Amino acid sequence: MQSSSFSPNDHATLPDHPGVYKYFNEDGELIYVGKAKSLKKRVGSYFNKSVGFNLKTRKMVKEIRRIEITLVNSEFDALLLENNLIKKSQPKYNILLRDDKTYPYLLLTKEHFPRIFPTRNLIAKKGTYFGPFASVKAMNNVLDLIRELFTIRTCNLDLSPYKIAEDKYKVCLEYHIGNCQGPCVGLQNEGDYLKDLEHAKHILKGNLGLAKSYFKQEMQTLAENLEFEKAQKLKEKLDLLEKYQAKSLVASPSINNLDVCTIVSDEKNAYVNYMRVKNGSLITSKNVELKKKLDESDEQLLLTALIQLQDQFQSDAEEVLLNIELTEAIEGLNVFMPKIGDKKKLIELSLKNALYYKKEKALLLGLNQDKKDRVIRQLQQDLTLPEIPDHIECFDNSNIQGTNPVASMVCFLNGKPAVKEYRHYHIKTVTGPDDFASMKEVVGRRYKRLLEEGKPMPKLVVIDGGKGQLSSAVEALKELGVYGQMPIIGIAKRLEEIYFPGDSYPIHIDKKSESLRLLQRIRDEAHRFAITFHRNVRSKNAFGTQLTAIPGIGKNTAVALLSHFKSVKKISLASEEEIANVIGASRAKALVEWRDKNKGA
Repeated sequence: MQSSSFSPNDHATLPDHPGVYKYFNEDGELIYVGKAKSLKKRVGSYFNKSVGFNLKTRKMVKEIRRIEITLVNSEFDALLLENNLIKKSQPKYNILLRDDKTYPYLLLTKEHFPRIFPTRNLIAKKGTYFGPFASVKAMNNVLDLIRELFTIRTCNLDLSPYKIAEDKYKVCLEYHIGNCQGPCVGLQNEGDYLKDLEHAKHILKGNLGLAKSYFKQEMQTLAENLEFEKAQKLKEKLDLLEKYQAKSLVASPSINNLDVCTIVSDEKNAYVNYMRVKNGSLITSKNVELKKKLDESDEQLLLTALIQLQDQFQSDAEEVLLNIELTEAIEGLNVFMPKIGDKKKLIELSLKNALYYKKEKALLLGLNQDKKDRVIRQLQQDLTLPEIPDHIECFDNSNIQGTNPVASMVCFLNGKPAVKEYRHYHIKTVTGPDDFASMKEVVGRRYKRLLEEGKPMPKLVVIDGGKGQLSSAVEALKELGVYGQMPIIGIAKRLEEIYFPGDSYPIHIDKKSESLRLLQRIRDEAHRFAITFHRNVRSKNAFGTQLTAIPGIGKNTAVALLSHFKSVKKISLASEEEIANVIGASRAKALVEWRDKNKGA
């Protein structure tokens, strides 16, 4: 394969050959990857048509400044290469599977007496990975079956020959209950162990027939040798294997290795179900959602999903069943749309899953929207507010006997905390423990700032406190000329009473109401934020007072020391040389002399 670069004006000179094309914008960013049976015709269609494209496609075409192409041997090769490039670069105009899960695999390790265990981390050098599995439950079913059929070790001991020869290990409980044959103490040779492991690998690949044949042959040999007890144990394992296969059988056992992929879509999204079938057994079923970006057809979406899912689940299917016909056959991809029989039933089963997934997504979207709005709509109703309170701000003060007075403001958007909008305040104009004056100051500062910056006002202001704090906040709003532009309430902590300005009597919301719980949560969050800030300020001031009491140590020096050592205790343990590196030799000497002099005080 060879890549070449062109400008959009050169599209007519592109070869009439299968390949992949990449579009770059003026910043050199890859914005789209596409495949084509004929690069010349496909790329040219973007620039020759003046109508027929939607707004998003026309917007993408306007951004294109450079085109790169890569020639391949067939359209199927182009599909595979396109998938790899999209997965690697994730261009903004390409369809991407909306799926953020990390899938589980079973790892067969590269070591003496290899182990099989679940993992979500793929590190090729560790061994062979089987999967991914669409669910943990499906993976555990296979793993449990293997452990019941074969004695595969579960310990993580180093069982290299020289380690076993050192005779350092002892058999564990797994040996005593018959789940392991004790290779750690030389009771099982590696050849026999690997023979069992080979059959386990066939089961992991979905080839149950080979394991069944093995058990039948071994059982017959044991019966001929009159070893009936051992033969009975193999019969039980064979029954277990057949029972497992019967549970997963979805069609005739004559059906070999194939994939099934079906699609249903709406205006904005497509929903795809993908299934892997081996020997009539369904071994994987996966639903994915695709977001339409350039008004793609169902055919384009289905092919994109199919190639990505086959790659993800390491499919080696001989044929693929689809629920829609392709406009053109793709060389190298054996695609069928069955009309009758077991394969038609597989299509119907897959389509049923895709339709259910679409319905589930629509229901979930509706439920989430209803749930998000329900509580704030209820709050609007309970407080008789003119608008839905989707922007709420709450204020709280914090001080201890008038020391280090601070305040906080927390913001909730659509009933959820918007942490980036939280603010804390040092009280600047109030002396002593005056909660009313402090509340007036911070409310005034907050909304004066919003007015100056031209930012939207909240739909509801909540004051943590009773009528006194509420009246102070109202005064601040009146001085700014914004009183009446937004509802404001006070919430008293003791009885959860809610006060409106000018009302002598509070209102009470049902204690079990979701809207009251939301107000309580907002009030508690404002209190927590204020207390945390107050504690930090108090601690810093306490540290500063201790240090600035030392002759020669001023405020700036104290800040430098605390920034470096983090606490007074660490400063008291530091050497003179360490302190001198921060504040200089003369100040360090004064500090150490004062510290040594007052050590016993």
